[in-house]
Amino acid sequence: MFPVSIHEFIMTMAACLFLMGMLCAGTGVFILVSRAFSKDLKVIAQQTTRLAQKGIADDVSGLVGNASALVGALSDLVKTISGVGVFLILAGFLFVCAAYYLVIQVG
Repeated sequence: MFPVSIHEFIMTMAACLFLMGMLCAGTGVFILVSRAFSKDLKVIAQQTTRLAQKGIADDVSGLVGNASALVGALSDLVKTISGVGVFLILAGFLFVCAAYYLVIQVG
C-alpha cells in the first residue's frame, strides 16, 4: 500500500465532496431548467384546456371534471420536479460546505 498522510486523505475527501456537491447542484439546475418547462407539459396543458372548453360548450360535466383533475395532476407533477431540483441544489450546497469545513480543519 501507498503511505498516505492524514492531511492528504482529508484533502482527498474534501475534493470528492466538492465534486459531488458541484455535480448535485448542476443536476438540480439542469432539472429545474429542462424538465419543469418541458414542451410536453405545455402541450398537455393546452390540450386539457381545449378539452375542458369543449366539455363546457357541450354541457358534459364529467369531461370538465376529468379535465380539471388532469390539470391538477400536471400542476403536482411540475411541483414535484421543481422540488427534486431544489433538493439537489441544496444537497450540493451542503456537500460544498462540508468540503470547505474539511479544508479549514486541515489548514
